[in-house]
Amino acid sequence: MLSSEELTIGNIQKELNIISKEMVELIHKYKLDARSSLEIIEVARQKITLQEDYTRFLELSLEGRIYGEAATALEKQLEEENNT
Repeated sequence: MLSSEELTIGNIQKELNIISKEMVELIHKYKLDARSSLEIIEVARQKITLQEDYTRFLELSLEGRIYGEAATALEKQLEEENNT
């Protein structure tokens, strides 16, 4: 995870790309076929057979969410600074 000093839109995007790549590998490996993002955790729980892969799937999900929220907050902050 990035430190607070490293939180820039560019660094966050790089981390999200890494997370996405690893997540896609797990999705393909276990043929996760959820119809919506709301179903993905339940589908993963049913189909991912190795505990360490399931744990990693959850970690990636959480990291992606955290970075997404951080990027949104940074963008909002930059927008506010540009409007002042």
